[in-house]
Amino acid sequence: MKKFINQAEDFIPEMLDGIYLAHPDRFRFVNDDLHCLATARPVPGKVGIVTGGGSGHLPLFLGYVGEGMLDGCAIGDVFQSPSPEQILAVTQAVDSGAGVLYLYGNYNGDIFNFDMAAEMADMESDIRTCTVVAADDSAGAAPGDGVTTRRGVAGIFFVYKCAGASAARMDDLETVQRIARKAGDRVRTLGVALSPCIVPRIGKPGFHIGDNEMEIGMGIHGESGIRRGPQLSAEQIAEEMMSWLLADSPCQQGDDVAVLINGLGATPLEELYLMYRHVHQILAESGIRVFRVWVGEFATAMEMTGMSISLMPVDSELKALLNAGADTPMFRQFPA
Repeated sequence: MKKFINQAEDFIPEMLDGIYLAHPDRFRFVNDDLHCLATARPVPGKVGIVTGGGSGHLPLFLGYVGEGMLDGCAIGDVFQSPSPEQILAVTQAVDSGAGVLYLYGNYNGDIFNFDMAAEMADMESDIRTCTVVAADDSAGAAPGDGVTTRRGVAGIFFVYKCAGASAARMDDLETVQRIARKAGDRVRTLGVALSPCIVPRIGKPGFHIGDNEMEIGMGIHGESGIRRGPQLSAEQIAEEMMSWLLADSPCQQGDDVAVLINGLGATPLEELYLMYRHVHQILAESGIRVFRVWVGEFATAMEMTGMSISLMPVDSELKALLNAGADTPMFRQFPA
């Protein structure tokens, strides 16, 4: 293991301390716990949006707390869920009387702990909460199947963006939840991995991929994907991934679509743009128009070499929300 760390058990607290020191005007921690992050710029009367999940995925999850996006984040250790008490502390910190939306990925530990936090928020603080669970991973179910087994991966970025823009224009809790569900129902994501990653407390790769192998559909924690085999060319990888995605996605010929090309931690931007070239060509050949594209690192898996493609068909309502401005320490967008 070659990482810039001190003691493995101090990796997350020291990382979080660095984030608060770097962005004291943006982030604050509450309940005397570095894992309970809230915006330092609350907006009175606005619906609060709280997310959470394990560390190791920056800028997901906490990197999207800021203007036009989220209001707070409960942070677990690497690939581990935050506790109900931490989620509750963040909920109490961001509530301004309009209610709080819980928006997070489809993982059992997160679901259990957010559900418990919602009960505690109601009983202890009389805070009204509702939930949207992002489940965009096409590898979690065969095309045409339900979404219950789908993992929440990079496509949650689109859900954050749309729900955050809805809350920023002072929509009520029911509207923000509807927007989040609408975006989440439309997003599909598929990833490919070329190398494993190392959790600091473990100190060695959690799985193995051969030097000349790749795995299509691998999850952001190393969960098994659709298939493993010899590494193909970028064009062949894009064709296989897009064939699966378009079969699973609600995208149809004539649609406008938002596209996210996401790096998993160790893939150069040059390679991500090269992959987008192929994605763009395939969409054009399918009669699908690109409304807007984002390329970069939006949901990583420590230092995993790989990338993912997310597609979301968009209508006029979602276009306006995606085009709205956002300003967080790790994501900034000017209004279109």
